[in-house]
Amino acid sequence: MKDALPQTIYLKDYKVSPFEIEKTELVFDLGEHHTRVTTTLSLLRNTLSDEQNADLVLHGSKGLDLQSVSVDGQPLEEDTYNCDSESLTIPGLADRAVVTTEVLIKPQDNTTMMGLYRSRTMYCTQCEAEGFRDITYYLDRPDVMSEFTTKVIADKAQYPVLLSNGNAIERGQLDGGRHFVTWHDPFKKPAYLFALVAGTLSCVEDSFTTMSGRQVALQIFVEEKDLDKCDHGMLSLKHSMRWDEEAYGREYDLDIFMIVAVDDFNMGAMENKGLNIFNTSAVLANPKTTTDASFQRVEAIVAHEYFHNWSGNRVTCRDWFQLSLKEGFTVYRDSQFSADMNSATVKRIEDVSYLRTHQFAEDGGPMSHPVQPDAYMEINNFYTLTVYEKGAEIVGMIRTLLGPDTFRKGSDLYFDRHDGQAVTIEEFVKAMEDTSGRDLTQFRRWYKQSGTPQLAVSSRYDAADRTVTLDFAQSCPATPGQPQKQPFVIPVKLGLVGESGDLPLNSNGDTDIVYEVSQTHQQLVIENIDEAPVPSLLREFSAPVKLDYAYSKDQLIHLMANDSDGFNRWDAGQKLGFELLEKLTADSHQQRPLQMDSQLIEAYKSLLTDASLDPAMVALMLQLPSEAQLHEEATLIHAEAIHSARLFVRQALADALREQFLAVYQRHNIEQDYAPDASQIGRRSLKNTALGYLMLVDQMGVELASKQFAGADNMTDKAAALSCLVNCPAAAQQAKTALQQFEQQYRDEALVMNLWLQIQASNSQSGALERVEALENHPAFSLSNPNKIRSLIGGFCNGNLVNFNNPDGSGYEFLKQRILTLHSRNPQVAARLMTPLTRWKKFPEPNSSQMREALQVIADEQGLVKDIYEIAIKSLQ
Repeated sequence: MKDALPQTIYLKDYKVSPFEIEKTELVFDLGEHHTRVTTTLSLLRNTLSDEQNADLVLHGSKGLDLQSVSVDGQPLEEDTYNCDSESLTIPGLADRAVVTTEVLIKPQDNTTMMGLYRSRTMYCTQCEAEGFRDITYYLDRPDVMSEFTTKVIADKAQYPVLLSNGNAIERGQLDGGRHFVTWHDPFKKPAYLFALVAGTLSCVEDSFTTMSGRQVALQIFVEEKDLDKCDHGMLSLKHSMRWDEEAYGREYDLDIFMIVAVDDFNMGAMENKGLNIFNTSAVLANPKTTTDASFQRVEAIVAHEYFHNWSGNRVTCRDWFQLSLKEGFTVYRDSQFSADMNSATVKRIEDVSYLRTHQFAEDGGPMSHPVQPDAYMEINNFYTLTVYEKGAEIVGMIRTLLGPDTFRKGSDLYFDRHDGQAVTIEEFVKAMEDTSGRDLTQFRRWYKQSGTPQLAVSSRYDAADRTVTLDFAQSCPATPGQPQKQPFVIPVKLGLVGESGDLPLNSNGDTDIVYEVSQTHQQLVIENIDEAPVPSLLREFSAPVKLDYAYSKDQLIHLMANDSDGFNRWDAGQKLGFELLEKLTADSHQQRPLQMDSQLIEAYKSLLTDASLDPAMVALMLQLPSEAQLHEEATLIHAEAIHSARLFVRQALADALREQFLAVYQRHNIEQDYAPDASQIGRRSLKNTALGYLMLVDQMGVELASKQFAGADNMTDKAAALSCLVNCPAAAQQAKTALQQFEQQYRDEALVMNLWLQIQASNSQSGALERVEALENHPAFSLSNPNKIRSLIGGFCNGNLVNFNNPDGSGYEFLKQRILTLHSRNPQVAARLMTPLTRWKKFPEPNSSQMREALQVIADEQGLVKDIYEIAIKSLQ
């Protein structure tokens, strides 16, 4: 057992801070051996607090070396205050006081990448959620908002660029070759939005004219070698700024907006006010080194962090239980943006596929929690898909229920009413109620109840009455701490598909409607229907639920061909694939002969031969449900059987449709100047999907992939060809040569080498673990870099499920050891690696016992950080 168990924080215990901080003045003196941080806080007692005589308790951490404390300019003796590893307590303050502290910290020794740390030769910060307390003593909570002035001092030769939040108001030279820059942020913000960067950086500059005519300077800071990778990020930023003005009426407020690319960063990016810090993988892009998927990821993340300027910064969250207030809302906003910039249907399919595979698994696992949790031990563990992705789905449902115009009025009211405040999810929903006049009390259960609701639907057609009756039944399985659930409000967007397409559903001629299911059982009767239709349910995936409708194979094929809703056309194909793969998995596990379904072959043939279809949609519809999706859907996971069944179906499709796949590949293998636009991305996606199937047929596929690898002028095609070769048993020599050539060409490009690691880690052929362990000793890998850990270790444990779940338990032992190695060095990264082990209850023996044993060893580790401890003990329950 631990010497002191981590403390649980409860939403019900929230109290306003006894103190407010009107102004925060910071001075950072950056040195090679230590950094001196001088903090001056202009404090006043909070009149809303019921603790008017409370001592001042500032958050801190064991890494702070306190040098001095003063109040109103008078130094305090050590016996007049109390300092421990987590706080600084000063008793007896007046209603107004100025408190100054001076601490020494060592960013160069900070491997957690929280607070102030070094990324190679650069200083940078990450303060969300509670990293500011690793920098100085402060009221480190999101509802304490202050006006910040920050002076950064450093050696000018080593750190010519000194950045912080807001606008630069003063700069100058100091003795000894040192210099300073002072920054002022006029907008009050909580400490988690503070940022500082110092280093030798080059800058790409541009400008943006806001809707009111203001000029905003735009700057992206990178290492000089990466200057050729900034154009896409800058263009994405400008598109985001214009879109937010047009879609939400939100104008940028400072004179400058800065982005800094950092190689060592735990997350994708951080929305610090006016100074966004980005993982290099989330902002750098060049066709020769960046795939289409990464181009789109950069566009989405740049938009997400920029949109936070209003949904997160100008209006922030009162406490961390309200995290989805900013994250769920902003994910929804960036999804809307990406849909407008590219294909809305493709974007929706990608989002839902990710949600079903990963968030649904989270909902059904030991870490299941509501979008607004009731309690946590470590807040970093609640930066989850539930808070982000499910939170975004909830916002989308509000828009569906209210309509786009009323939703826009509601968001306008929310921003105007709460500008400059730290607020709650309740206040966001209240703004929507006030503009719509609608009571959303029952709808709020989406925030409070965990788990994925299940919606069972049946239908019957009465030819005599010309009616279609739809019966709905909703339920939600028990989740940790919530054995019983009350009915949700589920908006079901639906249509009826007849012989020739959509049928009118009412006198207005509408071919789809939104029907609200709010009771456990409910019935809808649609009149004046002249033929027996196929119901098209949850169009655009209008609610994050699991749908149970007994479609026949013929009905699914009909929807694939005739449904006007692109999402449901794709989903019909996925259901066909799931049904077949579920049967074949059982056959494979029981060692029965596997037989292919001819109807699926014909459905795929229709897709391949219809040149009028959108290539991006065809590419998605040709992709069978992934092994990860099949794991999520399975009651008991037989990893080898799932892998074998899926490979069998791919092989059968490739054999039967060789000519069609080749024709599609040749039709879309076009030489043209690269552009990361929706049209080209779709064509490359379809071409490389076809290539993946052709690799399973004969030597021709190997030759095509080898030729594509050698001649590709963009990373999308080169990486796709390399992956095809690496995963093909018949291409062992070609794969070896290609891997060597790839390494030789890109060894100085860190992000490309991460892709090289990931492709090898996900190779499903036997011997995977040995290959991964060998790559850990390669110069391209480092346990100090989160991107590399995610690429190699995460790529194996999450992307190579058949080998990770080897019944000999070697994959679990490997992951356990890496978590124990990382847990004190970088708790956040180590905690993210825990997920595969938490699903032990869904596996048969011996896998189940092996995973549980690995979890138990981790839980029993002495000195285990609370990030890991919380996940381990909840998973073992």
